[in-house]
Order: sequence, then structure tokens, then C-alpha cells
Amino acid sequence: MNPLAQQLNTTLDTSVVGRVLSQVGRRMFFPKGIVAQAAEASAKAHRFNATVGMAVGKGQPITLPSLEKQLPSLNTKEAVAYAPTGGFPALRQAWEQQILQKNPSLKQGDFTLPMVIPGLTAGIFHAEELFLDPGDEVLIADMFWGNYRLIIEGRREAKIKSFAYFSPDRRFNVAGFAEALKDAASRLKKLMVILNFPNNPSGYTPTKDDAAAMARILGETADAGLDLVVVCDDAYFGLFFEEDCETESLFAKLAQAHEKILAVKVDGATKEDLVWGFRVGFMTYAAKGLSPDQHTALLQKTMGTIRSSVSSSPGISQSLLLKTMNSPTYQQEKDEFFQVMKERYLRVKTLLEGPEAQAARDILVPLPFNSGYFMSFACQGIDAEQLRLNLLDEGVGTIAIGTEYLRIAFSSIDSEDMEPLFQTIFQAARRLAG
Repeated sequence: MNPLAQQLNTTLDTSVVGRVLSQVGRRMFFPKGIVAQAAEASAKAHRFNATVGMAVGKGQPITLPSLEKQLPSLNTKEAVAYAPTGGFPALRQAWEQQILQKNPSLKQGDFTLPMVIPGLTAGIFHAEELFLDPGDEVLIADMFWGNYRLIIEGRREAKIKSFAYFSPDRRFNVAGFAEALKDAASRLKKLMVILNFPNNPSGYTPTKDDAAAMARILGETADAGLDLVVVCDDAYFGLFFEEDCETESLFAKLAQAHEKILAVKVDGATKEDLVWGFRVGFMTYAAKGLSPDQHTALLQKTMGTIRSSVSSSPGISQSLLLKTMNSPTYQQEKDEFFQVMKERYLRVKTLLEGPEAQAARDILVPLPFNSGYFMSFACQGIDAEQLRLNLLDEGVGTIAIGTEYLRIAFSSIDSEDMEPLFQTIFQAARRLAG
């Protein structure tokens, strides 16, 4: 094993991080190679800097004039230069402040500086690579984003264990969650848990009471001796449309909850700032008792997995995002977008109480939803995939999740188009049911 990796492991081995690292995670380190030497040169090479493989003229990256014309607000360094492996420091600090503002129960120092990653998918992947070995278990509610399976089972050869997302009273299934954790604690030494709120595909976020209960149950599970890696997939964070939604990330409740809980926050600008193709996400870590040196060592491990896979996140996206976040109208613009999304949500809620929905209620049962981009129907007596195909024939695109559920992204439909969309869905379902 590389001596740098060994040194990081020695720093981390007295903490939960050392116990939950995968074999890949234990081998990871950030090399003192080209990138590290170039960073040192940027600070000290005041005469000539012949380190980075970029074409430079008069101290600025050389770029095509036709490209420069498309980016009048950026200089060439902001537009085309390599970003540091962990992301631009100014953007990382700005996102840290965003996390603190959105999660008032957190305070600075409770968590690491966020690390920039190329989208939230990369964050999930890096978490799995650092903390999962083949055969390890990952606990996820049964309503989950399909890409988890590809990453966890396809890439890491780990095992997904699931519990029912909803309880009989149509809330988050706290009892099922507790039972699944109790079972894991009786068999395992470590467990990864992935929590995705607002949820894709259901569009449901637990209530404040349920979120508090989940945090308590996780703490009790850690007390029982199980090391936990809790990944908070906050892809749709902030889009909460009902008063009783928990509006803080569960990361905030777990950051300093227990020495045996490593909390991992995976979030980003993708949905929060409406820049889906920018591929700018963030990974942030916290565990009770971690020292500043251990924070640094964990970030070095993460930089190793970034460097050895995608090298770094796009610099141009980071530059544009930082300028956007620094705009004096940034928050106002986000508030206006939230109102657009809430209006669409409320329109769907109204339509689901209408006569067309009631006539199809024995076939299409709406699952609870209160947040995010989506709502889903449970299909009863009909096949969701067949319904999806029938709707395609009518020019309507939806997503089938197996044979049981049909997901509707109301985020992508104007409010005035909701009624004809849902009428078409209800009518197609009734025809399919005969």
C-alpha cells in the first residue's frame, strides 16, 4: 500500500471513518504528483510556471476566439482552465455557507468543507467506492432511484436491502425503518443507509416528527454497536410544499449525533439552482468526535477517488455557478422559481381530488407526495409499463417503475397543461383496465 494511503489510514483508524472504509477506500490517497505540484507552483512560481498541461499566453489560458464570444462574462481562466481536484475554494466556501443557512441547527466546524464533484451521481458513486466492499449491505426504502442499483450492485457488488417506504397511515414508515436497522445490527458490523428526501420517485418528505424519530433510531442503532454510513441524497433539497415537511437535511441531525455514525451529504446545484447539465455537486462529511486532521484525511481520500476517476469537475460550470450565487438577485430568483413549482404541485393536488381522478381511483392510487419534482401512482389491476406504452401512443411521456408504479414529473409540465395531462392518464388507465 502506498505510504501516503497508510498515513491517512493511521490518522483515520481511531474513528468511525477508519472502521467503515472499503478496501478501495483504504488504498485511496491524493498523490503528490502533477496536480499537487502544480498547486504548489501556483502559489510560489512567480517567474515561470511550467507545470500544468494547458496552453497559456501572457499568463492566461489560450482559447479559441469563437468560444470567447460565447462567454462574455468569463475570462479565459474562468472559462477553460482546469479546476482543482476538490473544486474552486471560493465555491466550496460559498456552498458551506449555503448549507449553514439552510440547516440552522448546524454550526461551522460540525462538518468538512464541501468537496465539488461532477454531479450528485458522482457523489453517490464516490461514497459507495470509499465505504462499500463486495457483499456489504445498503439499506434503502423500496421507493428509490434506479441508478442506485446500478452503482451499488453493478459496480460495487454490494447488496441492497429495502423496507416499505410508506406505512399503512401513508407516512414515512418509521417502524419499518427501525425494524430493518434492528435486523442489521443483529448481523453486521457496519451498514450503509441511503436516505433521499424529497424522494425520487414518490415526491414525499418525512414530517418533522418522523425525521426526528429516524435520527433517534439511528442513534440507538449506533449505541447497539453498529457502525453506520448514512448518505443523505439531497438532490431535491429545498422544494418542500407543506408546513409539516422536515425542511432541514437529516445530515444536520446526524452530523454530531454519535461517534459511530458517519454522515455524508450529497447535494448540489443540479436541481437547487436549475443547472442540470452543469454537473456540479458537493460531498460533505460529518461525525461526532472527528478532529480537523481527520476531516482533512477524509477529504484527501475523496480527492484520491475523484483524481483517479474523473480528475476534476468542470471549471466553467463552477465559475458560472459562483457568479450566479454572488448575484444580488440570486435568492429572489430562487424564491420565484419555488413559487412556480409550488403552484404546479397545488394544481396536481387539486386535480387528484377531481371527478376524473376519483373515477380511476380503483386503478390509479396516488402515493403521498408533498415536495420535490414528482408524484407517483400505484397501479392496481393494470401493468404500469403497459400504461406507459399506451400513453406514449397518445404523445404523453411518463416513467414506469417496474410493473407497479407510474411516475409523473410535474416539474416539467406548465400549470395550464396539468389538466389535459392527467385526464389523458386517467382515461388511458380506465381503457387498459377494461
